[in-house]
Order: sequence, then structure tokens, then C-alpha cells
Amino acid sequence: MIKKYYFISKFDTNNINKQDKQTTIIYRNYSSETQNQKLILKIKKYCKKKSFKFYLSNNVKLAVKLDLDGVYIPAFNKSLKHLAYSYKKKFKIIGSAHNLKEIRVKETQNVQSIVLSSLFKKNKNYLGINKFKILSNLTKKNIIALGGISKLNKKKLILLNQSDFAGISYFE
Repeated sequence: MIKKYYFISKFDTNNINKQDKQTTIIYRNYSSETQNQKLILKIKKYCKKKSFKFYLSNNVKLAVKLDLDGVYIPAFNKSLKHLAYSYKKKFKIIGSAHNLKEIRVKETQNVQSIVLSSLFKKNKNYLGINKFKILSNLTKKNIIALGGISKLNKKKLILLNQSDFAGISYFE
């Protein structure tokens, strides 16, 4: 079963409604210093009603406190504080990485899956198919592809033995 991860930075029910049940919604809002708990709870309630999993980005403590489905730890977050928290069994932690050093940090952070980018999008973290395949073979963690995935190139994920993927524009 293909798992999909949709990154949102604002609560837009129109885009969320277009998704299928295998899509996990990840709310990431790095524009403000404090997380708006009321908004996060509103998104959580909406996702629960629509049967979507809901993760919060970069705030493990708040995700646990609000009883969310999981948390996403970005590549720039190298903290190990969350290892001292206790979670429910269903709580998932995923993290992102762009190179082998960051993959090792995410393994130390004990994430269940690693979002590896950028697969197709030619930005400063661009890996391409070959580098992506090499890096994904250097860890036993589940790999989630990110970066430039479109309806046209989604089929190329099969070449990488990759089914899980994440994105923004793909879902909008």
C-alpha cells in the first residue's frame, strides 16, 4: 500500500478534501515562533473526521500533548530531547534527510521513516535517481521520496523500489 505525505502550511479544506485515505497530512508552519494550538486542534479534528493521519512538524512535545498521530522532524533539527518522552504505540516519528550524515542523525533520533530529498526537483538538495538509490540502500529505515514528484514521473518510483512519497504541489 502506497503511503502519501502532504505538507501543508495553511489549513485549506479544498486541497485536503481531494486526497485519498492513504494520505497523511503534515502541518508545518515555520513562519511564526509559536504554534497556534487552536488551529492545530482544528486541523486534527478535521483530519480525524475525514480519516486522515495528522502529523505536526518540528514540535514533538506539542504533538504528544495534543495526541496527534505523529511528528515530522526536519533535517535541520538534530535534537535528541524527544527520546526522553513517552508515546502511545501508534505515535509515529518521521524525519527528513538530504545526505548520509543527516540519515545517520535521523537513525539516532529513532525515526520510523526518513523523507529523502530531493529526488527530481533540481534544487540545492538535488540527488537524482542514482544518488537517491545509493543513499536509500545505506539505511534499514523506510524511505519516503520527496522533491519534484508529479503525476508524470511518479511511475519512476517503481524503478527505485519506492512506493511512499511526499510533496506539496503533487497534492494541490
